[in-house]
Amino acid sequence: MSDTNKLQNAEGAEETNLNENSTGLDTNKAVEETSHTDAESNELVAEIAEEKVEDEKTDSIKNSHEHDEVLNEIEESNAEDAEDEGNKDRHKIEVKEYDTMSLEALAIELERLLKNEKVQAIRNHVNSINSEFKTKFQALIDEKKEDFINDGGHEMDFYYSSPVQKRFKAAYREYRKKLNEHYQSLEKNLKQNLADKLEIIEELKGLIDVEENINTTYKHFKELQERWRNTGPIPRDKYNNAWNSYHHHVEMFYDFLHLNRDLRDLDFKHNLEKKLLIIERAEELAKDNNVMHAFRELQELHKMWKEELGPVAREHREEIWERFKAATKIINDKRQLYYQEIDKVYEKNLEKKLEIISQIDVATGQESNTHGAWQKKIKVVEQLRDAFFNAGKVPIKVNEDTWAKFKEAVRTFNRQKNAFYKGLKKDQYNNLQLKLDLIKIAEDNKDSEDFETVTPLMKKIQSDWKKIGHVPRKDSDKIWKRFKVACNHYFDRIHAKRNAASKEQVEAYNKKNELLDKLKDLKLPKDKDESVNLIKEQISEWQKLGKVPNDKRFIEGKFQKTIDELLTGLKMAKNEVEMIKFENKLDVLNASEDSRNLDNERAFIRKKIDEVKSQINQLENNLQFFTNVEDDNPVVKEVKNNIKEHKESLKLWKNKLSKIKELY
Repeated sequence: MSDTNKLQNAEGAEETNLNENSTGLDTNKAVEETSHTDAESNELVAEIAEEKVEDEKTDSIKNSHEHDEVLNEIEESNAEDAEDEGNKDRHKIEVKEYDTMSLEALAIELERLLKNEKVQAIRNHVNSINSEFKTKFQALIDEKKEDFINDGGHEMDFYYSSPVQKRFKAAYREYRKKLNEHYQSLEKNLKQNLADKLEIIEELKGLIDVEENINTTYKHFKELQERWRNTGPIPRDKYNNAWNSYHHHVEMFYDFLHLNRDLRDLDFKHNLEKKLLIIERAEELAKDNNVMHAFRELQELHKMWKEELGPVAREHREEIWERFKAATKIINDKRQLYYQEIDKVYEKNLEKKLEIISQIDVATGQESNTHGAWQKKIKVVEQLRDAFFNAGKVPIKVNEDTWAKFKEAVRTFNRQKNAFYKGLKKDQYNNLQLKLDLIKIAEDNKDSEDFETVTPLMKKIQSDWKKIGHVPRKDSDKIWKRFKVACNHYFDRIHAKRNAASKEQVEAYNKKNELLDKLKDLKLPKDKDESVNLIKEQISEWQKLGKVPNDKRFIEGKFQKTIDELLTGLKMAKNEVEMIKFENKLDVLNASEDSRNLDNERAFIRKKIDEVKSQINQLENNLQFFTNVEDDNPVVKEVKNNIKEHKESLKLWKNKLSKIKELY
């Protein structure tokens, strides 16, 4: 009896029982409470019973549909594996959190999969990686385009490419090439294998009509079964039809074997034993907490049940199938609960991303009227943007909508940023004109012999230059070089005139020599603060002695070295010693008539800050490749120590920059 017939008979019996058992009681109650007639009461009871049966019928059908869906899913997966044996490996390959990876990490992961795994097994992995890379690279392009337009460029002229994009494209092209080659080769084999299996089915059909010894026919039948099992994969869209046809004719052959029950029953017994082992394994898997592993093995069990084993005796068929289905349902129910837990995580990720979008909107709404304020906001939005990409996956149904909201929030912020900087451009062009005017003064006076008059003028225009704000970036370096060349030309001429040593400079040299000799024998107090004050007094006394002849300036280096040795002997933090040395150096630079030395020192410090920041960023990026490595790993510890040292160095350089800015 089929499941459908069973369900219908059960429903009919239940409906009859309800009508018979409920009518009298419910009718009396209806008469007492509502004064309905007996006919009306019977009609009401019948309606209630009918509704109950319909509800139970709906629940039963719903459960049947859900079970059919999981069986269909298993069959489709097995059909895919049957088409190409290499597909099985996809279940073993780790699916990483691609949404949290950087562009470079995504390219490296694609190359690793391509090198180490079968090309047909990584299709889903590659599709996910490709989708993430496109999303993140498009966001990067949008950002670069905004910067390009902000710098005065025209949108039509914008072009951007990067090494990581070229690297990813090269790996993806190789993947597509290998995949196409694989499927072209596979297609030929699939067609031939399908033809071979259809031929086996035709031979099975003919066994029933063959007039020969039953043992010979049975032996031929077993040979056909073995050929079927050894025939390779066929197209997945033909898989179920071919197997159903094969299974049908196998059962017909077993019915034909009723003339020789011994052979048939022996096969039935063997198949029953094997299927009971499969059921027992499925029931063990139903208790396994690793639900995804259990479901993947369940797929293999269904494949064995369907492809490797024949029918059993009719009296056992329904019983063992229902038992197998029951274990399958338990495993699938646990899998659905597992997916529900994942969905909860995705929902939390969605909340995080929506909160990030809200924070970007808040930043956009904050009024900012200065370059500094906008730079802070830009930094905040960049951090929020990174946090969005690292927040994890969200439910598929809202993924596109969430991404669209994020892009719109960032786009709105960028529009306001661009509007501000377009207004700022006007000021920058005014500043450009002011600096061009200073360049003209410098170039007109760079060959003047009136040093007494022109020197204060040149110093003033150098000071004025520093007070004028930013100019367009494309003009900044060019005009600075012109101004610097003119000023340097003038001051180089002054220095050439002053190379002759004066009497005062010689005296200063002699006195500094004497002081240097005393410093060599200087005994510092035990108290650190007293020692530092004493050293600073020596530095102050040295500076009061004045300048020395140009050809005697080496003595300044000797003094610096002596001071350094004294400071090194103190038990002080390295950075504290460095700052004392630097302040000493600044005093010397600031005392110079030529402000270029101070300017050069400031430029040098800024360059060092940029270099150290770049090194820190590189080291922090390197750490991303150690996501599954313990913190006590020697390589990880070394990288973290390097980051710490560089951050200490960065702090020192920033302190130096702050100190030198105080002199402007």
